[in-house]
Amino acid sequence: MDLKILRSKIDALDSRIVGLVNERAKISVEVGRSKLAAQKAIYAPEREREVFDRVKSLNKGPMTDSGFEAVYREIMSSSLSLEKPLRIAYLGSEGSNSHIAARRKFGSQVVYVGVSSIPEVFQRVEANDCDYGVVPIENSVEGAVTHTADMLVDSDLLICAQLMHRITHTLLAKCPLAKIRKVYSNPQVLAQCRNWLLANLHPSRVQQISVGATTDAARLAAKEQYAGAITSPECAAIYKVPALKENIQDIAHNMTRFFVIGRQDVHATGRDRTSLVFAIKDRVGALHAMLAPFAKEKINLTKIESRPMKKKAWEYYFFVDLEGHKDDTKVRKALSKLEGMCKFLKILGSYPE
Repeated sequence: MDLKILRSKIDALDSRIVGLVNERAKISVEVGRSKLAAQKAIYAPEREREVFDRVKSLNKGPMTDSGFEAVYREIMSSSLSLEKPLRIAYLGSEGSNSHIAARRKFGSQVVYVGVSSIPEVFQRVEANDCDYGVVPIENSVEGAVTHTADMLVDSDLLICAQLMHRITHTLLAKCPLAKIRKVYSNPQVLAQCRNWLLANLHPSRVQQISVGATTDAARLAAKEQYAGAITSPECAAIYKVPALKENIQDIAHNMTRFFVIGRQDVHATGRDRTSLVFAIKDRVGALHAMLAPFAKEKINLTKIESRPMKKKAWEYYFFVDLEGHKDDTKVRKALSKLEGMCKFLKILGSYPE
């Protein structure tokens, strides 16, 4: 078929799509008014999951499910901004992995507020300066993010969503690779690229300099002629420094899990996870006894990790993730039994898996 005819068909479809998206947006505004009148949260993770699942079930190709998810992420982001302007707190500055993860979750049409520490993310949400916060909880290479775990124990905020973000490292510089004389990055990132650096930017000729954040490294590389920075690939466009080499991390499957924290309970979706923390009474077999109710109810525990209590030496909190929602019958039974045996129990949140 003639190219001009094909493009006219696309133009006709675009006219219909724009009209339908705007019609959807008008309904979203009404939804927002209804939520605000009922004092309900604007962002509903369970509804988000329902929409994505339904769109994927309707998709017959050739467009991929991930392609539709990206499109609907922005449609829903625009809808949220029409319902109520949302402010999202995250760790770091524009281009940080927390910022990228937050944009993946909420899209481009909300307001992002970068802060300097994990406690400040919690504080911004607790003070109602921000509606939600996005914080890292664990990395597949480095392990748990202890600051986040500690804050979850003491804060009244709840986990209302999670996402997994693949971490990739890119070398940026305004000069050719052979002319780089110093390279900046976060110490953990330099460690995660150790083998590549030894092979390509050996310490005998290139100085490795640790900075607080990869975004700081990008700013320095933007100013200095023979300096490089190891950052997220997104920093190349943000800080206008060319990307010389991508995916230079030594471990290919480097993932960070993030939590979205807020003030709301999330309704069950049928595919949920619950996070909780408890402290046990010091006696032989205590931990085994605490886990027995979950085994009895055939509840799968996906994670268990201990953290020292800061208030008392040699006593520990145990953080547990389990499959299911806190309102599921079998989960309620197990938690009821657990509560009677431990000296401290807190549900950190139930959220779509």
